[in-house]
Amino acid sequence: MTATAPAPSTARARATAFLPRLALVLAALLATLFTAAAPATAHAALTASDPTDGAVVATAPAQVTLSFSEQVAMGDDSIRVLDPQGRRVDTGELRDMCSGNTIRYGTALHSGLPNGTYTVAWQAVSADSHPISGAFTFSIGAPSATEVSLPTTTAGGGAVGIAYGIARYAAYAGFTVLVGGAAFILLCWRRGAAERPLQKLVVRAWVTLTAATLAMLVLRTPYTGSGRFADAFDLDGLRAVLETKTGASLVSRLLLLGAAALFVAVLFGVYARRLEGSGNGEQAGERAGDTNDLTFGLAIGGAVVSGGIAATWALSEHASTGIQPGLAMPADILHMLAVATWLGGLSALLVALHKVPGIERSAVRRFSRVAFVSVVVLAVTGVYQAWRQTGSWSALTGTEYGRLLLLKVALVAVLLAVAYVSRKWTARLAEAPAALEEADAKVGAHVSAADDVSRETESVPVPADPERAAQLARQRAALESAREKRVRDADPDRAGLRRSVLAEAAIAVVLLVVTTVLTSTEPGRTVEQEAARGSAATAVPDRAVKITLPFDTGGPNGKGSVRLELDPGRVGANTLHLWADTGDGQPFDLPEIKVAFTLPAKDIGPLPVVPDQAAPGHWTASGVQLPLAGEWRIDVTVRTSDIDQTTVQKTVKIG
Repeated sequence: MTATAPAPSTARARATAFLPRLALVLAALLATLFTAAAPATAHAALTASDPTDGAVVATAPAQVTLSFSEQVAMGDDSIRVLDPQGRRVDTGELRDMCSGNTIRYGTALHSGLPNGTYTVAWQAVSADSHPISGAFTFSIGAPSATEVSLPTTTAGGGAVGIAYGIARYAAYAGFTVLVGGAAFILLCWRRGAAERPLQKLVVRAWVTLTAATLAMLVLRTPYTGSGRFADAFDLDGLRAVLETKTGASLVSRLLLLGAAALFVAVLFGVYARRLEGSGNGEQAGERAGDTNDLTFGLAIGGAVVSGGIAATWALSEHASTGIQPGLAMPADILHMLAVATWLGGLSALLVALHKVPGIERSAVRRFSRVAFVSVVVLAVTGVYQAWRQTGSWSALTGTEYGRLLLLKVALVAVLLAVAYVSRKWTARLAEAPAALEEADAKVGAHVSAADDVSRETESVPVPADPERAAQLARQRAALESAREKRVRDADPDRAGLRRSVLAEAAIAVVLLVVTTVLTSTEPGRTVEQEAARGSAATAVPDRAVKITLPFDTGGPNGKGSVRLELDPGRVGANTLHLWADTGDGQPFDLPEIKVAFTLPAKDIGPLPVVPDQAAPGHWTASGVQLPLAGEWRIDVTVRTSDIDQTTVQKTVKIG
């Protein structure tokens, strides 16, 4: 490649003026990349169960139900109930009891269960594609010894979880370099399409992304299920994965990577040859016009394919769940594309500076403008994502997720401080521009000579003697190594700059660890919403406590709601009113309804109350005594038929 030779006094000053920005870009971008590569998840959480964890019930329940903070995917084997000897006592049939904003699933139990302690083990997949699991116990009659051990590992953990996580991060890295490298060539340095180092960078990124996507697709079954690598070869499991949102996204990504392979072939084939074959005069002008048209077509096609690949993450993971998904998904796509353009472009620029001496200063200036636009997009979308996952200052300081986020911000500040050291190294580079120009000229001459020798060596036929062939291969490798060393060691101040950037990368590894922890931490907004949902309804002086409890007994016409009013809702005697309504708001004349009050903090209760029916769908009880102030749990047991019943509960604060 023939490099331009601008005036030493201006070219070197402009190039060195950009180097501080380059270091700062790398420092800040590593943090924003981790935000994009592993954005805070919105895992579903178990918010309630019937029976509750540790509960002791007088009679065997007809079913076990679980309630979640958001939509989950469950199968017939997702809820397992085991007796004290470890035998399953559930029917294995999943019941979907979701209604409106209530996310509830259950499974029926066999009749005639004896007294003892029972274990409920459950597993599901959040709407953001992450597996969740848990276990708890309840007792019938009285607690007993049990041979069942609660699982110590969570879904998505173990060796399979580690392998899946590695594949996931490799996919983000491959996407970033693939998109950013191609964007750098088309937007900043078209002649780079013919440079071998850049070609290797982009092609290897495509291979990495493709291999990681295939690995995620194969590991999806054990990752969300048993956690055994052997299940990766379960064809039925793979078929089930393909029917999920995540499986469809991974398959779509593979199809889009096929289109990306065609894009890369054109970029480094036809496009590169046209650039190399450009001549002078009128013919050069015609070819330049053809090249501009091809550049425009590649840019449009590349943008569409890149946006499609980014959408496979946005449509199946974090952005697709939670609040404002219609806005969050486009924002996530823009965030990922901005990160890829910035960091991937920076990677391509660093490769060019490291292995392609004489890169035009105009390419560096163009990348500076592209990086600035990317930073603006990252700032806007990043602030929105942070607000979406926390939502309040209290969530930022009062939840584990918020504290980890603050630690992450602190690490970014350290990165910027190290970047300031890099800026000092670039200032030293600017002290002797003439010497640097002379060094560059010497490096260019050495590299040119090395290239001539390398080409002559490559033109030598490969000897039939294996020993001679191996010797020739070593000579070629030595020449290439010497060439790269001359480029790297052309100036000691640039070596100092590389060391400071290496320090930034080391800090970025710590930042990646913190971000990895964030991916398994429930967002602050969700934590506060769950706390509000499960917190006590505060009693207002001289005003009754009023709550509404939806229920579903699982039988025919088993859905409805109970409205409870406790007046005056204070310590001492209270009057209790209950109204039962069907799903369409009509009075529900239940065969039986019972209420119990429990004060867990003082080990008081349950205090049973059997209200009298005053009218169809209306029951009352007077003189309900609550002896102490505190957070009382109200359990309402509803029976809709001879065999269908359920218990719903709510905690209220009694003053």
